[in-house]
Amino acid sequence: MLKRIAVYGLHVSLALVLAGGYLPGTVSIATAAEGESAPPRKTRRVPSMSEAVYKKLAEAQEAIDAKDYILAEKVLRDMLNRSKKYNNNEVGQVHNMLGYVYFLREDFKSAIREYKIVVAQGDDIPEGLETTTLYTLAQLSFVEGKFRDALTYMETWITKAENPGPEPRIFLGQVYYQMKDFPRSIQQIESGITIARERDITIKENWWQLLNFLYYEQENMPKVIEILEILVRDFPKREYWVRLAGMYGQEGDDKRQLHTLQAAYEGDFLTKETDLTNLAGLLLQHEVPFSAAKVLEKGLKDEVVETSSKNLRALGQAWQLAQEVDKAIPVLEDAAKSADDGKIFDQLSYVYLEADRFDDCIRSANSALNKGGLRKKQSTYFIRGLCLYNKEQLSDARGSMVSCRNEARREEDNLNVRTCSQWITFIDREQDRNAKLAAASGE
Repeated sequence: MLKRIAVYGLHVSLALVLAGGYLPGTVSIATAAEGESAPPRKTRRVPSMSEAVYKKLAEAQEAIDAKDYILAEKVLRDMLNRSKKYNNNEVGQVHNMLGYVYFLREDFKSAIREYKIVVAQGDDIPEGLETTTLYTLAQLSFVEGKFRDALTYMETWITKAENPGPEPRIFLGQVYYQMKDFPRSIQQIESGITIARERDITIKENWWQLLNFLYYEQENMPKVIEILEILVRDFPKREYWVRLAGMYGQEGDDKRQLHTLQAAYEGDFLTKETDLTNLAGLLLQHEVPFSAAKVLEKGLKDEVVETSSKNLRALGQAWQLAQEVDKAIPVLEDAAKSADDGKIFDQLSYVYLEADRFDDCIRSANSALNKGGLRKKQSTYFIRGLCLYNKEQLSDARGSMVSCRNEARREEDNLNVRTCSQWITFIDREQDRNAKLAAASGE
């Protein structure tokens, strides 16, 4: 298998570093010797190739086409055994084809050895063959982890190439990345993107990905956000939308974070539970509970969001805040069934109080206190006391308010100490008034 190098959630494989189109070739003897197209310039004079060498190379080529690499190597090795009769151009052509055989067999070390012999022939081989081989050597050195060699070969290639496109700069950026030289990597990739823009060449997604990672490593968050905005525009995917929203949040821009997640939601890019729960949480934070409830409700219906006590509680809370009490109650009741503590029963008691369902309120408050795990027991006692008061069970209501006051004192919660004390006084007066009325009616 081709060696792969991890880069920021993607893989830089040989296929990627060969993206410039300089695949090591079989040198089709006549045409490959001319190299890639370029503006006319003085042609290098090289020794001519004999008919006998041409025929043997054609024989090796046929074996390669048939994927009989063992036979191809044998033919080429037999030729090298008689290489004393060959001129430097012929020697270079044989080693070039042999290097290609090793490349196809993924024996990159041997391929590099052969290609080095090719460029060692200097001005006796065609310029096209020399430049192509230099490019291939740079790529194979990269794959083999010899990054300094890759730089040397590519820099030499650039001095010989005619008006190179963006890919060589991107390649150099990848090499510098592997060498942990992030500033030079950024410089090269930015240069490649500039060239691509000037020539109206499509800028590839993985160029932006790598550049985005490099800026992140440099802690240049404005540039990270800038590139993510390009990625969501030109290559819209969940990971870019979520990452962009996360970056806005990290930079304290909550509104853009919310708007980004909303846009991703409308575009059906949010496909994971955390995406939807995060969006719902932000909507609640920005006081849009109805929209939060709709997001969670759809997520539960589509089975993207797990039907857990936690998620049901969040949905119930959203409906409650949206003043949709009738929708909140059944959701919270379902949530309470599998709850490990009394928090959801506590929340239900509030909702029941709002709905004037006092018996259910008292029952839920009792369940909350029995299950425990409450953050403020005094608040639960207080709600229970209110519901008991509305049921005109004044003695029980007073007892619940006394428990509220005692718990508040223990927690040093002065606000609830005062509130519950005031209710105790109020209930005492109510009981006293009722007693006087009863006595008066008895007379």
